[in-house]
Amino acid sequence: MSPLTVRPAAVEAVARGRTRRALRRRAVALLLAVLVVAAFTVTLMAGRTVYPLGEVIRVVLGEEVPGATFTVGRLRLPRAVLAVVAGFSFGMAGVTFQTMLRNPLASPDVIGISSGASAGAAIAIVLFSLGGTQVSVIAVVSALAVALLVHTLAFKDGLAGTRLVLIGIGIAAMLDSVVAYVLSQAAEWDLQEAMRWLTGSLNGTTWTQTGPAAAALAVFGPVLLAQARNLSALRLGDDTAAALGVRVERTRLLVILAAVGLIAFATAAAGPIAFVAFLSGPIAARITGPGGSPLVPAGLVGALLVLVADFTGQFAFDTRLPVGVVTGVLGAPYLIYLIVRTNRAGGSL
Repeated sequence: MSPLTVRPAAVEAVARGRTRRALRRRAVALLLAVLVVAAFTVTLMAGRTVYPLGEVIRVVLGEEVPGATFTVGRLRLPRAVLAVVAGFSFGMAGVTFQTMLRNPLASPDVIGISSGASAGAAIAIVLFSLGGTQVSVIAVVSALAVALLVHTLAFKDGLAGTRLVLIGIGIAAMLDSVVAYVLSQAAEWDLQEAMRWLTGSLNGTTWTQTGPAAAALAVFGPVLLAQARNLSALRLGDDTAAALGVRVERTRLLVILAAVGLIAFATAAAGPIAFVAFLSGPIAARITGPGGSPLVPAGLVGALLVLVADFTGQFAFDTRLPVGVVTGVLGAPYLIYLIVRTNRAGGSL
């Protein structure tokens, strides 16, 4: 058989494989979107009082429905919207760092960015008696400052994922110590608000909290999507990406700024919901398969995780648990598993 007869068949097989993978990714993304909508709807309908779907839809459309307008419109709807926005933001930002640095441990809550926002917020609340928008602004600025510090310390002839992870873990440990000291000085009435920044919670969510986080997602999300192809090329290494025409440093700067922006505003609104950024990317990669951009699937997985974890924390136990406690229970075993698996394989983090 001559090469002229083999080549078209091989090309056709490759094309069929790409088509199948693309169809799978679209089907999985559609399924995830349906699950997010379903979880969002259940969150609005169910609770201590269950409202029919028709009444919920009327409230969402702006109609006045006795009883449901307050419970659904003022209590459940902002909380559910923030769960989707924060989860999507954490998911997109987490998989961005993991993809860019080619390291599954390189998520914002592991490398100290979320700890920076938490430390800034705790200091603002306890030491300076600030609240509301002031705390959110300080949390955003703190997250950006920590991201800049980690990047500066880790940059040496390029940005190595392992070096950045180790430096980030060290800085996160330092910031956690700062938070522990600040809490030891806190007055009783400040502790509850400060603890929200340590665990992640959607309790008492208002539209004032949800608005900035949603605006950040609307601004930074498209930036990441526009860089999706270049981000995927960075998986191959800086030299290979540059050979493919990617402006490596420009792309890295854009995606870092966008990802940190998402994390900062989501953390300012909901606190550092543990392990959502860490888990979303690997779960999305496992169910979508190889190829294609993981950004949207990871965002959908993050939104679904936060919605389900928040609902579980509210109603599955005798006491109400913050959403960050539930996601922490899910994420910690996976972190241990990932480290053990890497160690047994003889690889490095």
